[in-house]
Amino acid sequence: MATIGDLPEDVLVELLSLLPARDLLRACRPVCTQWRDVVDLTTLWKRKCQREGFYAQSLDRSITDWKVFYVLCKLKRNLIKNPRAEEKFKHWKLDKNEGDRWKIEDLPGPLGKELPDSEVHKYFVTSFGPCLKSQLISLQKEGYWNELMDEKRPEIVVKDWYAARFDCGCRYELKVRLLSENYIVLDEFCPEPVVIEQWSDAVWREISHTFSNYPAGVRYIWFQHGGQDTQFWAGWYGIRVTNSSITIGPQTLKANEDTI
Repeated sequence: MATIGDLPEDVLVELLSLLPARDLLRACRPVCTQWRDVVDLTTLWKRKCQREGFYAQSLDRSITDWKVFYVLCKLKRNLIKNPRAEEKFKHWKLDKNEGDRWKIEDLPGPLGKELPDSEVHKYFVTSFGPCLKSQLISLQKEGYWNELMDEKRPEIVVKDWYAARFDCGCRYELKVRLLSENYIVLDEFCPEPVVIEQWSDAVWREISHTFSNYPAGVRYIWFQHGGQDTQFWAGWYGIRVTNSSITIGPQTLKANEDTI
């Protein structure tokens, strides 16, 4: 009587590629030597990438481990929680909250402009005193195990959007740090503060940075942004921020919000 083990390898690859990665690694791989070898095949993981839109022929020469590439694609999502102020200040630590304090407003806001992304409807706005807020991201809690970060060191991409009111000058600040298990700074992105003069164009601008070839041992990412107005006017005339993001992993043919 024929069994699934009698199937040709290419057929077995096609069948197993339909299963979730978690089942392949935890349930299928330990079944027998044949299944272990098939689960470890490059062709299986490349097939999974093809099925889920992560594959392009141009990637063939640049990908050295298709299993890791697939896992990173599946894990990839925005690690910043509540980036668009939809949940008020949930998940944010208010490090500095001076002047009339942080506030949330609806786009485009007074004397402001719409963001290019039409799905963003709110933003955080600062006051005449320093306003800074932050998030500390635990990579292990987000599914990025230590060996993956230390051996593969996938790219970490940071993005943030900021804008000023037309009628008031302001200052924007951003700091991002890659931290060890003991919160030692291993790498950081700390650009010079952006000072926007009064009577600006009020256009939303994106700032971006990619961490690559960073030291081994990264366990946390600390993200902080904010600023204040430079006219010292009562109310909320300072820098506006929204749609912040931190993603880990390769650029793919589609964005994916799921995890394995």
